[in-house]
Amino acid sequence: MADPVLSAAREAIGKGSRSFALASRLFDSRTRVRATLLYAWCRHCDDVIDAQWLGQGRHDWGGTPAERLARLRRETERALAGEAGPEPAFAALARVARETGLPHRYAHDLLDGFAMDVEGRPIADEAGLLRYCYHVAGCVGVMMAIVMGVSPQEHGTLARASDLGLAFQLNNIARDVAEDAARGRCYLPAEWLAAEGLEPGRHMDPNRRDRLHRVVSRLVDLAERYEASALHGLPRLRNRQAWAVLSAAHIYGDIGRKVRRGGPEALCVRAVTRRREQLMAVLLAAPEAWWTRRRGASTPADRAGLWTPAFA
Repeated sequence: MADPVLSAAREAIGKGSRSFALASRLFDSRTRVRATLLYAWCRHCDDVIDAQWLGQGRHDWGGTPAERLARLRRETERALAGEAGPEPAFAALARVARETGLPHRYAHDLLDGFAMDVEGRPIADEAGLLRYCYHVAGCVGVMMAIVMGVSPQEHGTLARASDLGLAFQLNNIARDVAEDAARGRCYLPAEWLAAEGLEPGRHMDPNRRDRLHRVVSRLVDLAERYEASALHGLPRLRNRQAWAVLSAAHIYGDIGRKVRRGGPEALCVRAVTRRREQLMAVLLAAPEAWWTRRRGASTPADRAGLWTPAFA
């Protein structure tokens, strides 16, 4: 019998993120279904806030961004209480929460990240940047870890999952600097920009693109620190889960590294990983995941100096 909620979720992941869709295929069937359902809710919330459909074009969801956020909060709370409405994305969240014991706070953490965008809160420094990245991506990493079977009480492992989400978002910001500026957004810390004689809103000056590239390269350097830390969570996962996570880490990490390697000119062209590159990342991740799980990551296990969520 057809499952309309899962079918809608599969459509969302298939059209909304080819990279995530590819990595999710490496999961065992139960984890893949739950990851797909969770993605559908995250994708829907993102679309509603940005007035898009599956991350593209324009879509009229009705109301102001603040009104749409309030609606998302209400429907999310209903879903977490087991009373999801007709929208498949909320039914998907309800199913994931019921099957995994997902703490409600992490879903609310993501909505708090959307609130930061709706309110247009400026990012002053590195701490503010990492706080934002947690609320729009790090908490998703935490939820994904729980989907993969990590206990909500395993805070050490969840911190590594958050680290990977932070790395993903830092690379996304590096890739999207020009697109964000065109939409009137800037996620680069004002403190970092000031150190290069730049300021938010005027940072795209073509005559100072070399300075902006240095700021963006700092983002990628920071992303690599969190990516390296995240690898220490792999031994807690099963083989196929570790393979999927490491594949995604390499795919997203390559985006930032392309921007850093490309110099100032790379800021004008959206960096992408081609299908062949994604498949190669998946192939190379298999033996690396096996080795990392058994021998441990080659980087120091200490998280001293890294931003950490306040776990309940």
